[in-house]
Amino acid sequence: MSGAYLADVDSPVRERAARVRLLALDVDGTLTDGRLLLAADGVEIKAFHALDGQGLKLLRGIGIEVALITARTSEVVTQRAGELGITHIHQGCHDKRASLRTLSRLLGLEAPQVAYMGDDLPDLPALGWVGLAVAPANAHPWIRERVHWITTASGGRGAVRELCDLVLDAQDQAEAVLRGFIRT
Repeated sequence: MSGAYLADVDSPVRERAARVRLLALDVDGTLTDGRLLLAADGVEIKAFHALDGQGLKLLRGIGIEVALITARTSEVVTQRAGELGITHIHQGCHDKRASLRTLSRLLGLEAPQVAYMGDDLPDLPALGWVGLAVAPANAHPWIRERVHWITTASGGRGAVRELCDLVLDAQDQAEAVLRGFIRT
């Protein structure tokens, strides 16, 4: 295993991660720390973690689809998704489960092949539908009680990368990815 920090992830979670073909994410509280920073002129500012972005690129590199599903609408999210090559962006979405099911059908996937990470109540329906439900460490307690796995990192601070690493490892891709970056 390339990531010793993933050694304590139990077998049922690994089995779920091995089936993932689509990773869908809430944005605020997962890809960001959940704070909403608004300048006096109304400009919205969000901080994204570079580790999370790299993890999402790695998943896309092995053929796993990535989607962002968020209740808010933000040009910053559109920009970040573009930087990462993410084409499945659902903003202003108030029924995340329905959006996720529609996207899954479009991609020819079933619930066991889908992972979703969310941190608060609007994410519960989507978390309840997927094969791998994940919450960042700082998710609301009601969410943490209802998921398959909780990352050690908080949202916006590498939680998404932990999930990406788990999927790569469970699908026996972590070592190959690592070798691709090591120059001898």
